[in-house]
Amino acid sequence: MSNTKFGLFDVEKSSSYGVSDDVHEANALERLSDDVPRSKFAKLWAIVEFLDNYGVEARGIERVPPDQRTQTSPLAPFWMWLAANMTISTFSIGCLGNSIFYLGLKDAALTIIFFNLLCTLPVAYFSTWGAKLGLRQLTLAKFSFGYFTSQFPIILNCIACVGWSVVNSIVGAQTLRAVSTTHQIPTAAAIVVIAIGTIMVSFMGYRVVHLYEKYAWVPVAIIFIIYLGQITRFTESDFGGSGTVEAGDIISFGATVAGFALGWTSLAADYTVRMPEDMSSVKIFFWTYLGLNLPLILVETLGAAAMTTFNQKTTWADAYAENSVGGLLGAGLAGPMGGFGSFLLVIMALSIIANNIPNMYSLALTFQNIHPYAQAIPRIFIVIIGSVVYIVLAIAGASHFEEWLETMLNILAYWLAIFSTILIEEHLIFRHGKWTNYNPEDFSDWRKLPLGVASFVALACGVAGAVLGMAQTWYIGVIGGMIGDPEFGGDIGFELAFAFSAIIYPPLRWIEKKYWGY
Repeated sequence: MSNTKFGLFDVEKSSSYGVSDDVHEANALERLSDDVPRSKFAKLWAIVEFLDNYGVEARGIERVPPDQRTQTSPLAPFWMWLAANMTISTFSIGCLGNSIFYLGLKDAALTIIFFNLLCTLPVAYFSTWGAKLGLRQLTLAKFSFGYFTSQFPIILNCIACVGWSVVNSIVGAQTLRAVSTTHQIPTAAAIVVIAIGTIMVSFMGYRVVHLYEKYAWVPVAIIFIIYLGQITRFTESDFGGSGTVEAGDIISFGATVAGFALGWTSLAADYTVRMPEDMSSVKIFFWTYLGLNLPLILVETLGAAAMTTFNQKTTWADAYAENSVGGLLGAGLAGPMGGFGSFLLVIMALSIIANNIPNMYSLALTFQNIHPYAQAIPRIFIVIIGSVVYIVLAIAGASHFEEWLETMLNILAYWLAIFSTILIEEHLIFRHGKWTNYNPEDFSDWRKLPLGVASFVALACGVAGAVLGMAQTWYIGVIGGMIGDPEFGGDIGFELAFAFSAIIYPPLRWIEKKYWGY
């Protein structure tokens, strides 16, 4: 940062990270000599300094120093991911097992269990990284991808955060509309209501995000239990296809489940950066893994079960046809329980906020990794701008929910499989799993990061594997078309993306490290 004054700050101060707890974060950032041109946005930072007095987080992707890691409970990531996934978005993933892939409850449930248990492993693993280095997930990615190649995952993650917020808001709006069959809230208004709740928490920052998520899951879990009691007697376990056709459907549905579970890998470390360096990695891993899988498996399976009720409850099928997932939830709650059920449905719709909060909070942190000028824009303003963008897109795409959701989930699975592979191989093979082999201060210095050629080629090869194995409505890959029904294929894009990048990266990285030095 240049040695000039802006706003209410005096930047001619020590560059030390060792700032005492009684100094506000905004002032602490001013002490950094990190070549971030915050003076270019002096008026915005003056606002940040004012808001800092009221608990709004000023810090962006700047490292959280060890003496400011005050989140000492190992249960924090458990509550975080329990709430973020105890939502109707998770429920909607289970619904896709039947609505898109025509699977019965038994096959859908087994697919949900297997792919979630597998694909949440890297999320739990990356959660341990935030505590060790005090850096955010996409900032950490620079130590594997290099400064320039890391722009690809950074941009993709920005798109993913906005995309998730779009589809989440749509399903939330559908649920709010299902509260009443006569005086329905306009879709646009419902989306804005959900967005306002998301902005309020994301705006405040890390501590408030964790505080909100610690309790947000409780009413939603109770309502899901009530809903389970309503649908149990109408479910059918043997509804679905058979043989090779069903095998292709199972694999494709598995890719969809994987996309949702892997979706948190690019955000994981963002929510552990304020945990102490000496916090047990085993504890962080375990509580993150449990916090993810409890809601993912149970709520997705509930969604799959709800889709098998239509033979006995044709009115529920009509409700689903009219308002999609929101209509299905409304049929089981507002239908039999009247006004009380409608009240429960409103709470369910607002549960989307817990899922959108990590997307908007991490969008700002991801965007700041693009360039020092992006880092100079205060986090809170990026949250607001990102929210406006996803509100507009959600209103425009409200009528294409299922198509958007299924396509986005699979694409996420493709690139996140590559992302996870490169980060894990770099850490275990080339940095020998030792945090002493990282210098956290180097994340913005391209000369002290990998050149990025190895990660770029591995990324390209991973994309090639995804193209060969994908089975989308708009394209079926050569290998994907050989599985199941030739007309629809079976999606093994994320498996091939993982395999191709995992094979290519190590030898190329060895060459790069030998001649580049980093």
